[in-house]
Amino acid sequence: MCTLLRKKIITASLVSLVILISFQPASSAARKEIKLVKPAQTGGMPLMNALARRQSSRSFAERPLPDQVLSNLLWAAAGVNRPDSGKRTAPSAMNKQEIDIYVAMKEGLYLYDAKKHALTLILDKDIRSLTGRQGFVNNAALNLVYVADMSSAAGLNHEDKLLYASADTGFIGQNVYLFCASEGLSTVIRGFIDKDALGKAMNLKSSQMIILSQTVGYPEK
Repeated sequence: MCTLLRKKIITASLVSLVILISFQPASSAARKEIKLVKPAQTGGMPLMNALARRQSSRSFAERPLPDQVLSNLLWAAAGVNRPDSGKRTAPSAMNKQEIDIYVAMKEGLYLYDAKKHALTLILDKDIRSLTGRQGFVNNAALNLVYVADMSSAAGLNHEDKLLYASADTGFIGQNVYLFCASEGLSTVIRGFIDKDALGKAMNLKSSQMIILSQTVGYPEK
């Protein structure tokens, strides 16, 4: 086989390989919907012990949360605990339930659907680095982004909407703190965020406002 023919065969093979790669999905790990396992609604650490251990931590290991722990975490945060009424583990002013929980993980950005107890894929992209200005946000298993949909609080003035959204976010965040204390996880709630950049990456609507973010993961040993 002459040298010229060999070069043509190699070139054709490389072109074919590039075409094949270009048609691969952006991320094979991201699932469009994650149906969370049934949350465990019993057990855990006694409340007073969890309160004694509640703390903020900024040390996180690069280790994902098991499916059961992820399910329990999100249900504890703001899951439905009264199916007849659809009310949640965290209170909200006038039951507006205006706070959405976005979950930024390595696999992508998801939105927690409390009614279905499932995660819906929003972005097939790892945007953990945008959820805060501290370096540890990149290592943790996930970052919860608390977003208020102000259109869900119709009838209130802007000042009251912001007040209630902030309080409701605090209730959710404290639920997460107590769950993490009981489960031996690290967590910290944060406001040091480039909200414009994060909101743009999340494709938020004009009626949506990022309130805070909360990092969750296993402690770094």
